[in-house]
Amino acid sequence: MSLNWPAVHARRLARHGLMTPANVPSLAEQTGVICGAHAQVMSAAELSLGLRVEGVTRTTVRDALWSERSLVKTYGPRGTIHLLPARDLPLWTGALSAAPAPRGGMPAAVRMSDEQTDAVVEAIASALTKDELTIDELSVEVIRRTGAWAGDLVMPAFNGFWPRWRQAITTAANRGVLCFGPNRGRNVTYTSPRRWLPDYEPIDPQTAIRTVVRHYLYAYGPATPRQFAQWFGASQSWAAQCFDDMSSELEQIVVDGTRVWMIRGDTIDPESPLVGVWLLPYFDAYTVGCHPRDLLFPGRARERALHGGQAGTVPTLVIDGVVAGVWHLRRSGRRLTITVEPFVDLTTRQQSALVEKVERIGVVLEGQPQLTIGDVDAGKHL
Repeated sequence: MSLNWPAVHARRLARHGLMTPANVPSLAEQTGVICGAHAQVMSAAELSLGLRVEGVTRTTVRDALWSERSLVKTYGPRGTIHLLPARDLPLWTGALSAAPAPRGGMPAAVRMSDEQTDAVVEAIASALTKDELTIDELSVEVIRRTGAWAGDLVMPAFNGFWPRWRQAITTAANRGVLCFGPNRGRNVTYTSPRRWLPDYEPIDPQTAIRTVVRHYLYAYGPATPRQFAQWFGASQSWAAQCFDDMSSELEQIVVDGTRVWMIRGDTIDPESPLVGVWLLPYFDAYTVGCHPRDLLFPGRARERALHGGQAGTVPTLVIDGVVAGVWHLRRSGRRLTITVEPFVDLTTRQQSALVEKVERIGVVLEGQPQLTIGDVDAGKHL
């Protein structure tokens, strides 16, 4: 099969619910299709999902998290905070806990042994069985259960040093004993996902990994093992072995001369032509997960919307599947001041579509939007 990249972009946009917002039974279903929404910036996660599912607002997302419990906030691919379907948590913890830990990391004097890591994870699990704890409260419990060594202030932090045990937080989440609870005022809390999913158990690691590869290729494919490794946060050699092990389920195709992989028998044609304008927030799944970067971020977009090759550090204007500008939102009460800086001259149709997208942002974020076309000088979110 030989294809071109515009067709690939259109396929991805359609599956992300961006060509037409998905009309699905639940918000969690579309969240699962895109392999979770990056939630380091919570308002961006709310907008990311609201743009993809018909009728969803930021209140819908919050209700799904803290009332319905159909979504869970935890550490996902690349060790970054994600919103994932609660029903898929056994899948994600099964896959994330099985992937080899990246090399390097903490200096020898800082990092913990495997035995110490296991002890900290066990302490976290015990402490969160019945409670929602802030990081300081959890720290007291972990140190009490493991020993003073866990509290050594050796991890460089923003304004000082964190205790040694905190390097195991992501590991604890990957093993399914920690997720985020609702904020207590301005303080983040953590809890056990088993409080909300009493029958929760991670699924078989090999099954989980194969399923995650299929999910990734459905939403972001066709792609290479190297691109999957970058998205998942694993080594290229490990990702290549995963693809080799699944050779009977995958097939290679050629896109404008580049060999890439997709699910065997999967379709590629979008349901509608690739024509559209989108305003995507920080760390949106489409810009973070899609490759090749040089095609997705052409020309000025590479300089303005990437940081050392990392996508998602600024909100992007996407036209016909590729990044063609940046934008910024400033909120004051219900007022949403949205400034868009296109890198190309907008046609009349594109200008009209941009106005519609701004209005949609107002609905999702429950505010009153005002559009300005001009320079964006806000810094990158790192």
